[in-house]
Amino acid sequence: MVASAAVAGVPAALLGPVPGLPVLLIAGVLGVLLAMIDLRCLRLPDPLVGALALVVGVPLALIEPARIGTAVAAGAAVGIVYLAIALLPGRGLGLGDVKLGAVLALLLGFGGWAAVAVGFAAAHLINGVVAGWLLVTGRARGGRALPFGPALLAGALLGVVAA
Repeated sequence: MVASAAVAGVPAALLGPVPGLPVLLIAGVLGVLLAMIDLRCLRLPDPLVGALALVVGVPLALIEPARIGTAVAAGAAVGIVYLAIALLPGRGLGLGDVKLGAVLALLLGFGGWAAVAVGFAAAHLINGVVAGWLLVTGRARGGRALPFGPALLAGALLGVVAA
């Protein structure tokens, strides 16, 4: 509940009454749910990721029709790169991470390439710090799967407010 309040409050406080704010608040609620599921089960359910794409992507396309091209290009670029990483030996990313990354890139693309860059750089920095901390404290070992969805979602939040 605290996470949902923070995810809703940060964009509202920093962005103010922008036309896309209700859409971002819906995205935040779905994002918290996805993060909780990924933390517990190491899964990002396709129906929820798809709902995030539709419930947020369609209204943003109606609010910002001039930015659809950038949004689609960002989603495709991140989706292709993440899919290539997921197909490499060693299982660096799961397919749920690939799909969520593509959806978040699509959504961040409505804010421009700077939002996409900030969102994904932040996600990888956050995940790196968390993985390093878990290794240093002995809570994780090399080769153990870690959820990447929460870092992707936190990075997307930072990308939204930074752009």
